Amino acid sequence: MLTQQQGRVSIEEGVVFGQGGERDLQCDVFQPPEPGTRRPAVLLLHGGGWQQGDRTQLKGYGIALARLGFVCVASEYRLSGEASWPAQIHDCKAALRWMRANAEQLGIDVASISVSGNSAGAHLALMLGATPNDERFEGEGGHAGVGTECKSIISIYAPTLLGTADSILPDAIEKLFGGAATAEALAEASPINYVAKGFPPTLLLHGAKDVIVPPAASVTMYDALESVGVDAELHIFANAPHAFDAEPGFGRQCTGLMALFLERYGLLGTQA
Repeated sequence: MLTQQQGRVSIEEGVVFGQGGERDLQCDVFQPPEPGTRRPAVLLLHGGGWQQGDRTQLKGYGIALARLGFVCVASEYRLSGEASWPAQIHDCKAALRWMRANAEQLGIDVASISVSGNSAGAHLALMLGATPNDERFEGEGGHAGVGTECKSIISIYAPTLLGTADSILPDAIEKLFGGAATAEALAEASPINYVAKGFPPTLLLHGAKDVIVPPAASVTMYDALESVGVDAELHIFANAPHAFDAEPGFGRQCTGLMALFLERYGLLGTQA
């Protein structure tokens, strides 16, 4: 059973984990109050329609989960105004490879790294879970040859099928692809199209009144995962809009659900 640790979480900001294009990519590392080795870890990916936002948005989750013993890494990735798809997934995979390559220094176990994201970051989290070691999406962000497998996925109001009514706003998708995208490109970037046996256990959270990414996006993802026997959970919050977890009460409730899920599926030695 996970227990709250006493003391303060330590935060190391601006750690360089790789290269995106011609610049450094940075992350913030949240270490639990009590030192340890071979601990479970969570890569946190922020939202913002792939066009805005930054890694500080998930500081609350980083601190809350670190207090429970998880090493958390909140990562940046190139936004659509800087680089088009698939640069974003390249950068997230570079962060995951960096975590695995530096597992001993970070005090984490490579078999217990989960990925959590919000909105566009949740889309990227699902794509990480869907495409381990897939050469189409690995990129050149550093630590070539290190695997990109993850233990479990947490998806908070994610677009799961791009270019449909269940997707994020069309202008954000157009900016992501640097213009109008083909049906083939949209399909290749849609995590629901990768659902198969072996997909990591997945927690889906969504607000019932989300008009930016309709809750059907998570419902259809859940149905697809359940249909092939993947362990999946779906929680829909009544009357909640997009980004509902920014409200402290909802944020605490989501953290509790995340922690319970990670205890079941994101810890070393658990059976998914």
